[in-house]
Amino acid sequence: MDRSTDPGPPRGGPVLQDSVTAAITSAFFEELAAVGYGRLSMEAVARRAGSGKAALYRRWPSKEAMTVDLVVQVSVRAADTPDTGTLRGDVLAFLTATDQALRHPLVSRILPDLLASAAYHPAIAAALGEEIGTARRRKVGAILRRAVERGELPEDADVDLGLDFMAGPLYWGTAIRRAPAGPGRLERLTDMIIAALGA
Repeated sequence: MDRSTDPGPPRGGPVLQDSVTAAITSAFFEELAAVGYGRLSMEAVARRAGSGKAALYRRWPSKEAMTVDLVVQVSVRAADTPDTGTLRGDVLAFLTATDQALRHPLVSRILPDLLASAAYHPAIAAALGEEIGTARRRKVGAILRRAVERGELPEDADVDLGLDFMAGPLYWGTAIRRAPAGPGRLERLTDMIIAALGA
């Protein structure tokens, strides 16, 4: 594009700087992990980010909107799955990345709090169930669809139920039971999931 004809950002509108947004995003997750959603405030996030409240309100009208937007962005982006060329490789890659995410110090404190908050805040519940859940299942579902195309799974494989098999045992073991990340654990889980998918 010829920059001489580029009008630039519209006059009179707020210019949202990427560096400020990044600082606010980092501060938001740190504050959410520290105090939980119930005690979270726009003012505290702004202080932690070293910015004014106006910078937050130019981006989001409320803490609920800020929470939904940032949590959805990070959660959906984290569901990207590499194509390793095999079902086993894809499942193991997914489990490894998800296990690491669930063990992250911030995630391990934020996720249980958000799940509890969803019972009282419809927007949080919708974000977790629809925006995050649907988008993540669509991305991770590519693993099973590729396996069907390669002939590793039958054409009538129940992809929706298969996704539950892939996520449920890992979440229960890592996030709820706090199982240690012992050697071979994810490999054994991968083999069990693949056996269930082919049943």
